[in-house]
Amino acid sequence: MKKAATIRDVAAQAGVSVSVVSRVLNDTGPVAPAKRIQVLEAIEALAYRPRAAARQLSHGQSSTIGLLLADLTNPFFARLADRVVAEARSRELQILLMTTQEDPHLEAQALETLLDRSVAGMIGTPTGHNIESWEKLTALDIPVVFVDRAISQLENIDVVSIENVESAATSTTHLLARGHRRIGIISGPLDTTTGRERVQGYEQALREYGLSRDDRLVCPVPFRGDQGADVMAQMLSLEDPPTGVVIANTAQVRVVLRMLSQARVSIPDDQSVVVFDDNPWTELIQPPLTAVRQPIDMLALHSVELIHARMRQKLPPTPRHVRVAAEFLERSSTSYVGTRTAQGTALLK
Repeated sequence: MKKAATIRDVAAQAGVSVSVVSRVLNDTGPVAPAKRIQVLEAIEALAYRPRAAARQLSHGQSSTIGLLLADLTNPFFARLADRVVAEARSRELQILLMTTQEDPHLEAQALETLLDRSVAGMIGTPTGHNIESWEKLTALDIPVVFVDRAISQLENIDVVSIENVESAATSTTHLLARGHRRIGIISGPLDTTTGRERVQGYEQALREYGLSRDDRLVCPVPFRGDQGADVMAQMLSLEDPPTGVVIANTAQVRVVLRMLSQARVSIPDDQSVVVFDDNPWTELIQPPLTAVRQPIDMLALHSVELIHARMRQKLPPTPRHVRVAAEFLERSSTSYVGTRTAQGTALLK
């Protein structure tokens, strides 16, 4: 990628000093009309974008952070947005919130919009695509923090996430310790870090019990839509269906539970269930669901702290990878295999 133009490049192109360019950009002093035109023409020719953070902070103004999240219909992201706004407000920072709806095309448009708004920094949950668009932000010295997910090709960007591998391994081990040997996992897409890492944790737990992966029980599905219900039905229709399932795709928990209820599959008698993430209703339904509680407050805190420090140039350039431990909450949606009823999961055959 072509290196982004700097204020010195603009000054050289326009044949003026850096201080003249600065006065034009910030409107902080007199500039001869002819020189102003030269500077503006150089800015346009070089596609120069001034670093918003430095300009705003130098004026003592409140800076604006772009917050680009995947899907606000997902309670996880709705709560994350709320906590990020609260953390930003406590630091006198403003948030400009946009959503991608898990659509790479909408993500690309949103990134351009936020760039045009001269955001001072960006907190985002990437779809896994638009690598060049994210690189463009960093090339323009706009700090970026990925939260919840990352893009493996962009190793120079700060990341804040839960310990996905460990959380999925703990969830799977919980079922293995109760005698389950046929365990399914419904994950996010494998082109996302959360999808890949949670499947890795699941496989790690199986290996520790001397078990190999059955591809029919590993079901990555999109975050939007109802495909979680479809793959759950397919698993239960196998000749040797799972006796337990880890729903590691937070957006699919409700559709899978609805499908099990409609099919009269009893939890945990017919199917033991562990879910990501913990919502208020997961403890209130019958039976209360065993869950991985993601520390949303800490995800928001670390994300805002990182972006604020980057905006003020208070950190060394080495990227930070903050992984926060999630809490495993054992409730009543899992049972020992020996306590399951005789009817099992043959209901869907």
